[in-house]
Amino acid sequence: MTYVIGRACIDVMDKSCVQECPVDCIYEGARSLYINPDECVDCGACKLICRMEAIYYETDLPADQQQHLADNAAFFSEVLPGRSAPLGAPGGAAVLGRVGVDTPLVAALPQPESCSHTHPDG
Repeated sequence: MTYVIGRACIDVMDKSCVQECPVDCIYEGARSLYINPDECVDCGACKLICRMEAIYYETDLPADQQQHLADNAAFFSEVLPGRSAPLGAPGGAAVLGRVGVDTPLVAALPQPESCSHTHPDG
């Protein structure tokens, strides 16, 4: 079992959850954050601090967001655009840094007109 980041995080990425996570298992894509199911210890700290209410325990994921369970896992188990191998379990988001790409599900979603995905870190 694990926590899952849902639709409300896309194009927002508040990142308070990243700072709160005691095991550094929340990774940054281009438009969304992703929880590594192999590194998550199910403490729930991320869910409690998320101002967007975008984080769910996998069994509490709303029916209209069920695709995000597999999508969060796919971020780590499948080869992402521009990469030569899956991320797997790199041992912490800080070690890896910003990944800068998303899963096909997130990448295919329409972007808000007012959203520019220029990240302050480059």
